[in-house]
Amino acid sequence: MDALQQYGLTDRISVLFAGAFPDGRIGPGRVVRVDRSRMLVATARGIEPHDARPDVATGDWVALAGADPTHSAIVGVMPRYSVLHRKKAHDPLAEVQVLAVNVDLVGVVVPLDRPISSNRLERTLVAAWDSGAVPLVILTKADLSTRFDEVVAQTVERAGAAEVLTTSADTGDGLDELLSRLVPGVTAVLLGPSGAGKSSLVNALFGRAVQNTGSVRAGDGRGRHTTTSRELIPLPGGAVLMDTPGVRGFALWDATDGLDEVFGDIEELFAGCRFADCRHGPEPGCAVQEALAGGVLEERRWLSYQKMAQELAILHLRQTDARRARGRGSHQQAKESAMAKDHRNRFRQT
Repeated sequence: MDALQQYGLTDRISVLFAGAFPDGRIGPGRVVRVDRSRMLVATARGIEPHDARPDVATGDWVALAGADPTHSAIVGVMPRYSVLHRKKAHDPLAEVQVLAVNVDLVGVVVPLDRPISSNRLERTLVAAWDSGAVPLVILTKADLSTRFDEVVAQTVERAGAAEVLTTSADTGDGLDELLSRLVPGVTAVLLGPSGAGKSSLVNALFGRAVQNTGSVRAGDGRGRHTTTSRELIPLPGGAVLMDTPGVRGFALWDATDGLDEVFGDIEELFAGCRFADCRHGPEPGCAVQEALAGGVLEERRWLSYQKMAQELAILHLRQTDARRARGRGSHQQAKESAMAKDHRNRFRQT
């Protein structure tokens, strides 16, 4: 298996690449890691260093050309079929931060050795569904939980359509089940807070230590950032893992489709309201209020949905104003969204 196959080159990727770059003299490469000024690219000859580019992220497929037999030049970037992103924290200009590109699975890592934030889980799942990948909730540190059954049941309820797996890197529980989802050619990103056990999970899946692990503070359950850059790690079975630095906050970025996936049950209630313009408050005949009163809809979940829907509405207004100021439309954004939906649907069918 050459370096490109190790880093996720499949027949489908080859077809997509040929469609984007029909010139037979141009070959594919995959960005393995990006640091401030340098990045590593997997090529047919092995791993090559290149100067970092602002338009390239870890996981991107790039077009390589050049007469030099030992080093290639990047002449283009293949359109991304999935993009996991969030709004930069405390950014009034609504700028985006790309977390992962061209991934098939988003492993939402949730540690069982501390209280689980349902709102955080839902928020991360909204972004994961919207990315074009398929989310998979991975509960870690199962051996350290004192409320295992209760917490797992609660997580399954919160996860909605996303599958939930429980694992322990120390005992090996659940690793075979997780590996069965990581088939050859699949790229998965692990996303979770510092100290959630992502690096320990990577090491357990790989079979030896390939990532540094750090201690977790007893007071608040937080850990040090043992992963400092996003990096692709080939697994022996043919899948590719992307480990990421710990993510604390998760401000949403243009995640309307993801909101529909996670809160589809709430949005279905809207059709049952007496008035088409129901604000879901004191109006008579509001299906949402009836569901809340009857215990069918949890108030915490309704408040979580309202907060994210309002957040996205404000963000969309800022994005529209920014596009107008730059004189750009939303055609490219719509194109990427269509590609993401197509990729997610194809992957779910396999």
